[in-house]
Amino acid sequence: MTSVASETWGLVFWQQLGRSYASVAGPESRTGTAPVPEGAMFVGIQFAVGTSLRAVAGTDLLDGGLMLPDTTRRSFRLDGVRWPTPGADDAEALVERLVRRGVIERDPLVAEVLRGGRPPVTERTVERRFRAATGLRQGAVRQIERARTAAVLLGDGVPAADVVDKLGYYDEPHLARALRRYVGRTAGQLRAGAGGAIALEVGQRTTS
Repeated sequence: MTSVASETWGLVFWQQLGRSYASVAGPESRTGTAPVPEGAMFVGIQFAVGTSLRAVAGTDLLDGGLMLPDTTRRSFRLDGVRWPTPGADDAEALVERLVRRGVIERDPLVAEVLRGGRPPVTERTVERRFRAATGLRQGAVRQIERARTAAVLLGDGVPAADVVDKLGYYDEPHLARALRRYVGRTAGQLRAGAGGAIALEVGQRTTS
């Protein structure tokens, strides 16, 4: 499947041929291809921008990730502790436990800046905090977020010219370049649902 660039990271759990696996999927700076094992069943939790793992720097996860050891159908290991392997119905409960134990952290400055706020810090500090939390620069986070939104709108049938106006692209060629880099589809393919499977969202997104 086509893996769309993402400004966020996530936890992914899957089962295949009677075995259980878990991984941390890092932010992705551009589109790529993600393997989908035959017969595998997945549960994913995608975290909001600015949320990070205490034990792993965002820059270490960018365009990659890591497999989590000792995963079974019932539990997995993260940050030196065993946690219950979640299903689709109890992912939020797992996130709440990870937050309470401090395994997952959130930098409120990142969320504030993305909402249009102007915190009383230097631009250099903002960039450093974005890099620490996401592995990406602030500009890259915004570009990826905008391209993903454009892809969703086009998939819903919104004309490309309207997407350009709504999201502030210079023109349709500018939109096309962003889609090619971050989504791996043309506007026409997105409107027609063509080009094969595409991963615009993974499982459940949480703002914790």
